[in-house]
Amino acid sequence: MLQFMKLVGQLKRVPRTGWVYNNVTCPESVSDHMYRMAMMALTVQDTSVNRERCMKLALVHDLAECIVGDIAPADNVSKEEKHRREKEAMVRITGLLKEDLRKELYQLWEEYETQSSPEARLVKEMDLLEMILQAHEYEELEGTPGRLEEFFTSTEGRFHHPEMLALVKSLNEERAQHLSTAEESSSSE
Repeated sequence: MLQFMKLVGQLKRVPRTGWVYNNVTCPESVSDHMYRMAMMALTVQDTSVNRERCMKLALVHDLAECIVGDIAPADNVSKEEKHRREKEAMVRITGLLKEDLRKELYQLWEEYETQSSPEARLVKEMDLLEMILQAHEYEELEGTPGRLEEFFTSTEGRFHHPEMLALVKSLNEERAQHLSTAEESSSSE
């Protein structure tokens, strides 16, 4: 269990690759990302999904990254190869646990990977929402509205759950306001 916890702890030191590649100062860690996703899962109002299962999926979905790192699309690693590496890492990580816990964590990861449940599909949308929310926050912190547009573009058409759609709509409205204010400031200079 100690070795498992030490591996989990490494997620606090694995920066999210997309932010690193975009030269974000002090990029969030994988663990930061997973924590906010777990909070999203905790606060979801949809009674047709199992909130506890969503929280577990959020906490496990990137666990393999403590070994393989955060493989981003820009790394040119095929989906198959990424899955193979992560599967191998999950076998290693969960192998440190007792059988019932090993099985549960591995099955949660596999459920997320295969998107085989309503909870897994919702958590995938939370993953995307968390990413664009973080991108927006970086743009605000840097005072560079629109700089991380590629992250928003990559999620277009990928939200379907009503709660996620409502949050994305609110985020886009706030973002449009910030972009508009920035354009007004630059045109008055």
